[in-house]
Amino acid sequence: MLISDPNGEERWRLEGYLPKEEFRANLEMGRARVAFMAKNWSEAERIYTEVVERYPNSKFSPEAIYYRGVSRYSISHQGTELADTASALAEKFPDSEWRLRSLPWAE
Repeated sequence: MLISDPNGEERWRLEGYLPKEEFRANLEMGRARVAFMAKNWSEAERIYTEVVERYPNSKFSPEAIYYRGVSRYSISHQGTELADTASALAEKFPDSEWRLRSLPWAE
Protein backbone atom coordinates (compact mmCIF):
# COMPACT_ATOMS: atom_id res chain seq x y z
CA MET A 1 0.00 0.00 0.00
CA LEU A 2 1.30 3.43 -0.90
CA ILE A 3 0.09 6.77 0.38
CA SER A 4 0.95 9.66 -1.89
CA ASP A 5 0.57 13.39 -1.60
CA PRO A 6 -1.65 15.35 -4.04
CA ASN A 7 1.31 15.57 -6.46
CA GLY A 8 1.69 11.79 -6.53
CA GLU A 9 4.85 11.80 -4.39
CA GLU A 10 5.09 8.69 -2.23
CA ARG A 11 4.96 9.63 1.46
CA TRP A 12 4.20 6.32 3.25
CA ARG A 13 4.49 2.64 2.35
CA LEU A 14 3.24 -0.62 3.82
CA GLU A 15 4.39 -3.96 2.56
CA GLY A 16 2.65 -7.07 3.80
CA TYR A 17 -0.28 -7.36 6.16
CA LEU A 18 -1.11 -6.04 9.61
CA PRO A 19 -3.85 -6.82 12.12
CA LYS A 20 -6.86 -4.52 11.79
CA GLU A 21 -5.94 -2.03 14.53
CA GLU A 22 -2.32 -1.80 13.40
CA PHE A 23 -3.49 -1.30 9.83
CA ARG A 24 -5.72 1.59 10.91
CA ALA A 25 -2.88 3.17 12.85
CA ASN A 26 -0.67 2.73 9.80
CA LEU A 27 -3.20 4.50 7.58
CA GLU A 28 -3.37 7.41 9.99
CA MET A 29 0.42 7.61 10.07
CA GLY A 30 0.37 7.89 6.29
CA ARG A 31 -2.15 10.74 6.45
CA ALA A 32 -0.04 12.48 9.06
CA ARG A 33 3.10 12.06 6.95
CA VAL A 34 1.42 13.73 3.97
CA ALA A 35 0.51 16.73 6.17
CA PHE A 36 3.98 16.77 7.74
CA MET A 37 5.79 16.77 4.41
CA ALA A 38 3.50 19.59 3.21
CA LYS A 39 4.59 21.52 6.34
CA ASN A 40 0.98 21.60 7.50
CA TRP A 41 2.21 21.28 11.07
CA SER A 42 -1.15 21.78 12.77
CA GLU A 43 -2.83 19.04 10.75
CA ALA A 44 0.13 16.70 11.20
CA GLU A 45 0.13 17.33 14.96
CA ARG A 46 -3.60 16.66 15.13
CA ILE A 47 -3.35 13.34 13.29
CA TYR A 48 -0.27 12.18 15.22
CA THR A 49 -2.12 12.97 18.45
CA GLU A 50 -5.06 10.88 17.26
CA VAL A 51 -2.75 7.94 16.59
CA VAL A 52 -1.26 8.22 20.10
CA GLU A 53 -4.70 8.46 21.71
CA ARG A 54 -6.55 5.86 19.63
CA TYR A 55 -3.74 3.32 19.33
CA PRO A 56 -1.56 3.79 22.44
CA ASN A 57 -0.15 0.26 22.24
CA SER A 58 0.46 0.29 18.50
CA LYS A 59 3.94 -0.25 17.13
CA PHE A 60 3.39 3.16 15.46
CA SER A 61 2.74 5.04 18.70
CA PRO A 62 6.40 5.90 19.50
CA GLU A 63 6.90 7.29 16.00
CA ALA A 64 3.65 9.26 16.30
CA ILE A 65 4.84 10.76 19.61
CA TYR A 66 8.16 11.70 18.00
CA TYR A 67 6.65 13.41 14.97
CA ARG A 68 3.90 15.01 17.04
CA GLY A 69 6.70 16.68 19.01
CA VAL A 70 8.49 17.79 15.86
CA SER A 71 5.22 19.18 14.52
CA ARG A 72 4.59 21.07 17.78
CA TYR A 73 8.11 22.44 17.69
CA SER A 74 7.66 23.51 14.07
CA ILE A 75 4.58 25.50 15.12
CA SER A 76 5.97 27.08 18.30
CA HIS A 77 9.78 26.99 17.89
CA GLN A 78 9.90 26.26 21.63
CA GLY A 79 12.60 23.80 22.60
CA THR A 80 10.44 22.59 25.46
CA GLU A 81 8.25 20.79 22.90
CA LEU A 82 11.20 18.59 21.95
CA ALA A 83 12.28 18.08 25.56
CA ASP A 84 8.71 17.07 26.47
CA THR A 85 8.71 14.64 23.55
CA ALA A 86 11.96 13.06 24.72
CA SER A 87 10.51 12.72 28.23
CA ALA A 88 7.29 11.12 26.96
CA LEU A 89 9.23 8.61 24.90
CA ALA A 90 11.58 7.80 27.79
CA GLU A 91 8.58 7.17 30.03
CA LYS A 92 6.29 5.26 27.66
CA PHE A 93 8.70 3.60 25.22
CA PRO A 94 12.17 3.52 26.80
CA ASP A 95 13.44 0.77 24.48
CA SER A 96 12.17 2.23 21.22
CA GLU A 97 14.25 3.49 18.34
CA TRP A 98 12.26 6.75 18.54
CA ARG A 99 13.41 7.34 22.12
CA LEU A 100 17.00 6.97 20.93
CA ARG A 101 16.34 9.52 18.22
CA SER A 102 14.99 11.94 20.81
CA LEU A 103 18.01 11.72 23.15
CA PRO A 104 19.56 14.96 21.85
CA TRP A 105 16.41 16.77 23.00
CA ALA A 106 16.45 15.40 26.55
CA GLU A 107 17.05 17.99 29.24
